[in-house]
Amino acid sequence: MADLPREIRGVMVPVTGGRVLLPNATVAEVISYTPPERVANAPVWLLGRLAWRGWRLPLFSFPMLTGALAEESRANARVAVLKAIGGNAGMPFIALLAQGFPRLTTITSELLLPTADETPHAVGVHSEVLVRDDRAVIPDLDAIEGLIAQALAA
Repeated sequence: MADLPREIRGVMVPVTGGRVLLPNATVAEVISYTPPERVANAPVWLLGRLAWRGWRLPLFSFPMLTGALAEESRANARVAVLKAIGGNAGMPFIALLAQGFPRLTTITSELLLPTADETPHAVGVHSEVLVRDDRAVIPDLDAIEGLIAQALAA
């Protein structure tokens, strides 16, 4: 078996109330926020659809999806366009509402520590970690993509 890399490039995406940690390869682009086209009967965390490079991307709020917030500010917001990993040909990208610009960081096994939090994680959360002194959430992108697909199909 090939050796695993000792370090990977990560992106800390600021969201209301914290940060989301993603592999850098997951982020396709960061764009300015524009009001999305509403999706009828969508859950509140699915903010609508954005036009991007010929696609209509579903835009979601991570804190609203996890139940941490009832409403999230869009003033000065950005959008992180993420490469979908679920293999849905009709949804190759999803969009995450960000509260500022993501920050690149190098991740090693020594710098990435699980938190001691034993409580069950919210829907859409894979784990909570410490990166250096920063607390971050690693999202469950498979689950999030599934929830978005269900919401769009309803």
